[in-house]
Amino acid sequence: MKPFLNEDFLLESDPARVLYHEYAKDMPIIDYHCHLPPGDIAADRKFENITQIWLNGDHYKWRAMRANGVPEKYITGNAGDREKFNNWAETVPYTLRNPLYHWTHLELKNYFSITGLFNKESADTVWQETREKLQTDAFSVRNLLLRMKVKLLCTTDDPVDSLEDHIKIWKDGYGIRVLPTWRPDKAMAVENPATYNKYLDQLSEVSGIHISSVDDLLLALARRHDFFHENGCRLSDHGLETFYAMDFTDKKVSEIFNHIRTGKSLLQEDILVFKSAMLVHFARMDHAKNWTQQFHVGAIRNNNPKMFSLVGPDTGYDSIGDFEIARPMARFFSRLDAEDKLTRTIVYNLNPRDNELIATMLYNFNDGNEPGKMQFGSGWWFLDQKDGIEDQLNILSNMGLLSRFVGMLTDSRSFLSYPRHEYFRRILCNLVGHDMEKGEMPHDLDLAGQMIQNICYHNAKAYFRFDK
Repeated sequence: MKPFLNEDFLLESDPARVLYHEYAKDMPIIDYHCHLPPGDIAADRKFENITQIWLNGDHYKWRAMRANGVPEKYITGNAGDREKFNNWAETVPYTLRNPLYHWTHLELKNYFSITGLFNKESADTVWQETREKLQTDAFSVRNLLLRMKVKLLCTTDDPVDSLEDHIKIWKDGYGIRVLPTWRPDKAMAVENPATYNKYLDQLSEVSGIHISSVDDLLLALARRHDFFHENGCRLSDHGLETFYAMDFTDKKVSEIFNHIRTGKSLLQEDILVFKSAMLVHFARMDHAKNWTQQFHVGAIRNNNPKMFSLVGPDTGYDSIGDFEIARPMARFFSRLDAEDKLTRTIVYNLNPRDNELIATMLYNFNDGNEPGKMQFGSGWWFLDQKDGIEDQLNILSNMGLLSRFVGMLTDSRSFLSYPRHEYFRRILCNLVGHDMEKGEMPHDLDLAGQMIQNICYHNAKAYFRFDK
């Protein structure tokens, strides 16, 4: 019997094995969207133990532990690191057929050369072995990234962020480029007047512009947008339930802004109008600087109010939403296209019912000026598992050009998450290998292999224009 996670894991045909081992495996990584803390990279942090680098902040694992009956004390609570690790070790055998089972074992194998099954019986050995290795220079954050062949990564950053960590990393001459991504969600989050006005005070301080009107707001954001560009940023990102595409006038947006600046709550319609206006302004800024804009759509967040009050956001209480997508998406892109201000765009979808919808809608706005301008993004969040990845690849292939796809990203807060690129590459090679075996693609390994190398690395390198 072959050991679990042998070299041909997920590769079910001879062409798949050749495509992975000879074409995909050693390609470098451009991780163009992640949530890694740049401060840890700037400090070249060493983690004391595997809990700190592996479990802290990983809401995928937290959801599984809760489902397995683990009390919150051992997940986000005040239990010790070893206690939390032990509870994860006891949970892992129950994750069979969940992608966490694959990811867990890939992470132990690729970073620590641990190849046995992980469970409560092996927990002591894994704890000791990983703890010893994490104390060494080879396991500092910067060296872990180098080991995974990462060439460039983009963090996720608010307009008020100082980018001091990115600047330090650049000045240090680190071999991996670590660039910011502009994520201005808070600049349009007018649902809570008190929180929003506090945020505007922060923005005013860092931009040097007193914000008393919507024009001041846009000027302050433009100044920060310039600052991000000067420090290597070439992408924006937006986390949306759906696209906001209400009609608006400058006068109406100004009235809404003045109203919320008094601390008063807005009507729901006014909230949507303001968000619609801001989203258009952000898109115009991105186009002016030739950035790529990213949209993550379809999540309904913070669904458990009790737990939100206890542990806050991004802790595993979000899920797939069921929002109207098609018409607002069409209106939003149509407005920008009519102004000739639609920049390169990636849309990541969370509800699988909308995959074909989004893939076909995006292709309405390719203009022939550059290949792959409008991208149906990789499987995201609940969909970055085997079925979700295959579905995204198949839909992209059927509705568009897989050959122009910019490939996988981690979308992760963990420095041990880079095996997700290997996971994606194995699934991609297996899919293409099956087509070759069935005669649905030419049995031309160089032809297919070049496409796979482009998807793994070359397309992203050309598409994002980080050197311009």
